[in-house]
Amino acid sequence: MSDYRAFLKAKKKFAPAVGINVDPDSLHPILKPHQRSLTAWALRKGNAAIFADTGLGKTFMQLEWARALGKRTLFLAPLSVAKQTVRESVRLGMELVYARRQDQADRFTITNYEMVEHFDPQAFDAVVLDESSILKATEGVYRNKLNELFAGTRYRLCCTATPAPNDIEELTNHSEFLAVMRRRDVLATYFLHESADARASGWRLKGHARQAFWRWLASWAMSLKRPSDLGYSDDGYVLPLLTVAPVVVETDYCTPGKLFADRLQGITERTAIRRETLDARVTAAATLISAEPAESWIAWCGLNDEAQALQAALGARAVEVKGSDSPERKAELLEAFIDGQINTLITKTAIAAFGMNFQHCARQVFVGINDSYEQYYQAIRRSWRFGQKRPVNVHVVISEPERAVYDNVLRKEKEAEHMASELVRHVVQFEREELAGVVRSDTGYTAHQALRVPEWLS
Repeated sequence: MSDYRAFLKAKKKFAPAVGINVDPDSLHPILKPHQRSLTAWALRKGNAAIFADTGLGKTFMQLEWARALGKRTLFLAPLSVAKQTVRESVRLGMELVYARRQDQADRFTITNYEMVEHFDPQAFDAVVLDESSILKATEGVYRNKLNELFAGTRYRLCCTATPAPNDIEELTNHSEFLAVMRRRDVLATYFLHESADARASGWRLKGHARQAFWRWLASWAMSLKRPSDLGYSDDGYVLPLLTVAPVVVETDYCTPGKLFADRLQGITERTAIRRETLDARVTAAATLISAEPAESWIAWCGLNDEAQALQAALGARAVEVKGSDSPERKAELLEAFIDGQINTLITKTAIAAFGMNFQHCARQVFVGINDSYEQYYQAIRRSWRFGQKRPVNVHVVISEPERAVYDNVLRKEKEAEHMASELVRHVVQFEREELAGVVRSDTGYTAHQALRVPEWLS
């Protein structure tokens, strides 16, 4: 029987701790208690993902992770976020250098994702992916390139506000980049595919593998919505009121072959209704913005035609940040918006919804919406974040046939909240078992050998 128990235990899959033990109290005093605990946890793991909500201090945590690790580290981030990170590093006494090629690199170096191929990964002992969920929006070839470039890097840290809860691809991307488990092995171990098309996203957790999946995920990833998730005070982390209101415009659109608009099927029908209702949605968005001229606004567009039409309707008070703009031009305009030099920012979620701090702005409008919960969530959190002092109003302009798309996003929102709570619960349980010596890492030490037990496990 003891041999059989040993066999079952060997079948359990956990990501080993391959990092270093540090006392959370030894970390930089500028970090708040929950930030010190999470940073110490990530340092011990060596390869880890921190899924901490916007405003909880991911920038400080990743900077301190590198500083405490003491290895040559390359940070990758969106361009504007990279510039913000350099400014924040000064507060920790770090000399973080922004570089565009290897010969400009230093001990701690940051660059934007587009420049990664100008660096030699072998020159670094550690890599940090800031806004790591942005990888989901890139081409598969680029994701594979990052996995290939940093396959030999010993220490890796991924940081993002939230992984999309139903997007198995994103979780497997993180797992593969962190050298925890390859995508195909994750899918084979924990998931079933319910679609005849192998490329479709019809993956679901196997019923008997649900607990095992959360336990495995908890061995390398941590989700945090607020400090109290780890038992710390939420002082300074209470969000203001958020109001999200759909604005439904009229349309004469009919589903092809039918007398009325039916449930939208596939990207073709979604694109058709979006183009059919473009003028009405742009007019509705422009009316909302013009009704509060003293407010700063962000207008999220999905089509180039939407952005151009809204720019024409608003005139000089609005500036569009386009995908065709150079990285430097994008950064210049986004920083001008932050500084209040631009009243209304018109752009796409792929350009500015990740990592930017727009807490000076408390008004947003979506000039249409797609099925991506992550883009929706990230866009809203540019304004509705810890540090925002005013109520935030968000308007989602849609046509009646697009209500199903909006409802689908709201459904994913509930799934995200469930995933975050499940992951916190299992991480705490997993770490307690390590403290008790129940789970052993491949490095030969257990967590009870750490210098101090984190408060959230005591």
